[in-house]
Amino acid sequence: MGQWTEEVNKIGVRTSLPFPKMLTMDQVQEILNLGKPMVYALLRSGELRGAQFGPRGVWRVREDDLAAYIDAAYEKTAERIASGQVPEGETPADD
Repeated sequence: MGQWTEEVNKIGVRTSLPFPKMLTMDQVQEILNLGKPMVYALLRSGELRGAQFGPRGVWRVREDDLAAYIDAAYEKTAERIASGQVPEGETPADD
């Protein structure tokens, strides 16, 4: 998902896939409920996939890349809980 190149459908006809929905940093920040510095840190680290566009290097994140990041965060958290890295009784911090 998220590709916009041509592909061959089931009957062998080339079709163009739709362009992916691109999110602004404000939208990503709102969805994740994080500050801009944290969002940019996630982008710079590669943990969240994004791309820069235009001469000013404006960041955009594909909607499906944000969804993948969120899914991976849930999996990582579940693994930490299962391995005992999150002790019982520990409550999530309200940031």
